[in-house]
Amino acid sequence: MVSTTEHQYWMQRALELADRAAELGEVPVGAVLVRDGELLGEGFNQVISSADPSAHAEIVALRAAARHVGNYRLPGALLYVTLEPCTMCAGAIVHARVAHLVFAATEPRAGVICSQASQLEQSWYNHRVTWQGGVLAEQSSERLRAFFRARR
Repeated sequence: MVSTTEHQYWMQRALELADRAAELGEVPVGAVLVRDGELLGEGFNQVISSADPSAHAEIVALRAAARHVGNYRLPGALLYVTLEPCTMCAGAIVHARVAHLVFAATEPRAGVICSQASQLEQSWYNHRVTWQGGVLAEQSSERLRAFFRARR
């Protein structure tokens, strides 16, 4: 069982990555993938800077972790992300066999873990991902509010 302190530690790292995304003009979302306390991969939103619509923080982190371990399946891994995942990212999380998802802020418009849908609960998936939200949610939400305030 992972402690609250450990969840906060890794989410803080994801928030630092979100800050890097914001510096590049990207929506400030960061993600960190760990297993047994070891960092496997990390990423931040890069859709604009990489001209890649799939370069969400979660996907970048999953790709880095898969390269690191030499396998696209990441059993036992925990993914920390600063914003509730979208449909694409939730599907990739399942296909990578991530064990547990921890996110900070909910995404009322496009989040599919608990906001707009319960995608991880679908019966047709052959893998179950447990999840929890709200870890350092206010810190993540404030970064997102500040980013979009500055863009208006």
